[in-house]
Amino acid sequence: MKKTELQVIGMHCASCATLLTKALTKTEGVSEANVNYAMARATISHDETKVSEDGLIAVIKGKGYNALPAGGKLDTEKFKEMQAKELREIKSSFIFSLIFTIPIVFIGMILMWVGIEVPYQEYILWILSTPVQFIVGWQFYMGTWMALRNKSANMDTLIAIGTSAAYLYSVYSVIFRAGGGQYFEVSAILITLVMMGKLLEAIAKGRTSEAIKKLMGLSPKTARVIRDGKEVEVPVDSVVVGDVIVVKPGEKIPVDGQVISGASSVDQSMITGESIPVEKNKGDTVFSGTINKLGAFEFKATKVGANTTLSQIIKLIEEAQGTKAPIQRFADTVSAYFVPVVVLIAIATFLVWYFLAGSTFSFALIAAVAVLVIACPCALGLATPTAIMVGTGKGAQNGILIKGGEALETAHQLKSIIFDKTGTITKGEPEVTDVVPISGLSSEILSIAASIEKKSEHPLAEAIVKRAQTDRVRFAEVSKFKAIPGHGVTAKIGTKTYHLGNAKLMQDAKISLSEYLDRIHSLETDGKTVMMLADEKKLRGLVAVADPIKGSSQAAVDRLQRMGLEVYMITGDNERTAKAIARKAGVINVFAEVLPEDKARYVKELQKKGKVAMVGDGINDAPALAQADIGIAMGSGTDVAMETGNIVLMKNDLMDVPRAIKLSKLTMSKIKQNMFWALFYNVLGIPIAAGILYPWTGWLLSPIIAGGAMALSSVSVVTNSLHLRAKKL
Repeated sequence: MKKTELQVIGMHCASCATLLTKALTKTEGVSEANVNYAMARATISHDETKVSEDGLIAVIKGKGYNALPAGGKLDTEKFKEMQAKELREIKSSFIFSLIFTIPIVFIGMILMWVGIEVPYQEYILWILSTPVQFIVGWQFYMGTWMALRNKSANMDTLIAIGTSAAYLYSVYSVIFRAGGGQYFEVSAILITLVMMGKLLEAIAKGRTSEAIKKLMGLSPKTARVIRDGKEVEVPVDSVVVGDVIVVKPGEKIPVDGQVISGASSVDQSMITGESIPVEKNKGDTVFSGTINKLGAFEFKATKVGANTTLSQIIKLIEEAQGTKAPIQRFADTVSAYFVPVVVLIAIATFLVWYFLAGSTFSFALIAAVAVLVIACPCALGLATPTAIMVGTGKGAQNGILIKGGEALETAHQLKSIIFDKTGTITKGEPEVTDVVPISGLSSEILSIAASIEKKSEHPLAEAIVKRAQTDRVRFAEVSKFKAIPGHGVTAKIGTKTYHLGNAKLMQDAKISLSEYLDRIHSLETDGKTVMMLADEKKLRGLVAVADPIKGSSQAAVDRLQRMGLEVYMITGDNERTAKAIARKAGVINVFAEVLPEDKARYVKELQKKGKVAMVGDGINDAPALAQADIGIAMGSGTDVAMETGNIVLMKNDLMDVPRAIKLSKLTMSKIKQNMFWALFYNVLGIPIAAGILYPWTGWLLSPIIAGGAMALSSVSVVTNSLHLRAKKL
């Protein structure tokens, strides 16, 4: 099976993507197909012997669209230009429509309500509404034509039929003085509202490629390579496997490789999620895009170009975004059945009254138009966007940024939620948690340790110095400071030499730890990094440093579990530390020592049970955030995580995770209520508009009353959505 990626041109709504997905899936030789509307991209697994890439493009063209090979990797600059052009076009259409609709509303509604009639009012409204109907509304006619060609119906069909019925009947009424009134404002307002919804959707959709672009910017453009015995700076694309590369303090590592000489401390939180830099010695692996903190070293390139870990992360995000199926809007599903039925009822109404009942042409036409006007999808079109607009607005007021309606529509269906450890459940910054005096020393432990570490740039050293400054501890004069990578530091205070570091340093200094192993092990079991302070003869104290959990972590986990969700924690950290942190946060399910590729894989596995949310803050979380049904990014996290996530928690408060899910449930409830009210007026009004009660009661729902009922349904939908503001999260 070959996987082919195509750039699709001409899609203008989510139902276009659904239609193409179905068409490609039914094609012989295709095992799996997915068309992503947001990315304008089709990902197809197919048998090349049965259908070629050209054959797949032909299928897409046959449905009225166009496609180009994506070249296996998305051209982000080109795609960004396409999105920017689409946004400009929608914005221009909306502004154009608004310019004509504002005077239409003023003349046709506001002045009419206060009893002021403008001379030649009907002709002015006709002139103003025509550009909106046929210039801005042309896309809806095209959408309707495409849907008809593919034997389906969508929201475009409803909008085109409803607005055309109102507009054409108004034209008929003005020309022939039929006395039935005019409804030019109905068609203009509806088209303008729909364009506003499309504009909001395009703005949210435009952010998907930003994550990939920012990731690409992380990789350095050049590398310092040893060739012919000399250090030369070359473009990173020129690096080949086997090249020896020199990295100095503060520089980014250009490709993946293995250290061959030197030692350093490397910040690889973007890969593993560990907040504490990792010591690198001969034989250790280093990753592209990670940052060298302290010493200089040389390494041999093992993976370059598309094979580096950073490139693989980019590819994972592209795949997760490119294959995520769009949500089928409930309104589109309804319209697929609703539209043909309404059209048939309108035709039947005209035929029955004109041919069977012997009514006048005008009477039969008014009855048929009344059916179409009351079925105009204004309320149905507003049902989802108004609830989502109010829901996202309420979220923003509470520091919960929700990027588009899909996140709100999906969050209430979640079965599992995965939390990253570092910077999400924990604070993401090492802190001194314990200072344990041994052999007579007490308050001096922190003073000695901080005085020595003040000369170090290691993050653990920063934590000790910060604690000493907070406790206002006195700093002593230090001499003969020496950092030993991977072990710790040694220095003199006065005439005494001190060693501060890990068990390896103590072993080299011949300091016995046998009496204190239980205490050390106890601290490590609690998820803490233990630094030992000794003089020339014996151990004098322990300083434990840890990344503590946030104050809201336990409460958030507890509330999510009470909401019926399965909570997981995932981290690149070691299993002992991971379980210690999970225990404090109340999380039972733990995935430890996990690389970015595995994070996305764990999400995929859990998705077999139901919808999954991923909560994270780092670049290493980005593939999992993109793969998850809902990606929730911490506001303090990287720009990439925030761009990839569907929901961003600006306050970094984990309690906002259950609040966001509750907001989703409330919003979906409102959408369903709105759908009921939107359809209630149609179901009740259509038979009356068709004249079913006329023979017995003389009641006939004129287009004017039908337009009023349609407006009332819209008002009820908007009012119901606004009730969301009063709800407590």
